[in-house]
Amino acid sequence: MSTRAFITGVSGTELTAAERAFIRADRPWGFILFKRNVATPAQVAALVAELRSVANAPDAPVLIDQEGGRVQRLGPPHWPVYPPGAVFATLYDTDSALGLTAARLSARLIAADLADLGITVDCLPLADVPVPGADAVIGNRAYGTSPAKVAAIARAVTEGLEQGGVLPVLKHIPGHGRATADTHFKLPTVDTPMDELDRTDFAAFKPLADLPMAMTAHVVFSAVDPAHPATTSATMIAQVIRGAIGFQGLLMSDDVSMNALAGSIAERTRAIFAAGCDVALHCNGNLEEMREVAGQTPELSGRALERANAALAARKPPQPFDRVAARAELDALIARANTASA
Repeated sequence: MSTRAFITGVSGTELTAAERAFIRADRPWGFILFKRNVATPAQVAALVAELRSVANAPDAPVLIDQEGGRVQRLGPPHWPVYPPGAVFATLYDTDSALGLTAARLSARLIAADLADLGITVDCLPLADVPVPGADAVIGNRAYGTSPAKVAAIARAVTEGLEQGGVLPVLKHIPGHGRATADTHFKLPTVDTPMDELDRTDFAAFKPLADLPMAMTAHVVFSAVDPAHPATTSATMIAQVIRGAIGFQGLLMSDDVSMNALAGSIAERTRAIFAAGCDVALHCNGNLEEMREVAGQTPELSGRALERANAALAARKPPQPFDRVAARAELDALIARANTASA
């Protein structure tokens, strides 16, 4: 069955009758979960199964932001706490091999948690490179301030997810690290010259250009396009994301409902597709907004469909894994990182 090129959230821990009707009629390609959708493991697994059943799409991607640290939709008492990216960066500075091992282990454990629930996509890794004075929205989520280190740790995180049968989403391409505002609330403009962006921000994404999916940044880069954030900039997507960085996978927007974007939800959605994104992402579970997004979203077809199919085909069965031993090893490495940063 054909689908429309958007990913949608839902409002709560189970579907409403109106949401079921919406999903059947408007056929989103995928779904994304947030804390409002999470109560217990059995409830989340049931919600994931119902989303796919209502969509009549047993392989529909179900996404979540499960990074660790302060961006962790699944947490105690039912799921363990995972470290933020900065922990891997600290350990990497002490021993690069151990830093990569910790990042890979954490992602592999997260993937096991997600696979238990039927969640097949994690919005991870980050390749954002923060700078002094930037907004704290990235902060300790980042893997460091060196593009090479960020890319190396992001690759290890990707490997851990993939070994657990979970697809990664690279974010926030082409970089959110210099943003001086939280894009949930305001549109930031980065005035850094192109050669510096290419050497730092974009450089962290280039080694990861083979990942199957990426999420855009709602950030204006004035050296490339002073009028539009990357999400709605045809110039940025063609020249930088597809061009200089070389990313050829499925490109999804960051959340349509974030206030960094201008105009109505419908206008934002049209701008996202006009710029060259393959898929629009809407997260807040507001049904009226969901209908606006769907009303402006095309059928998933052509090159976008090819990318979507290739992304889903990249998911492999989980590899054998001792969860207890892996958690013990990760905890030992976290303790070592904490000692190093003390």
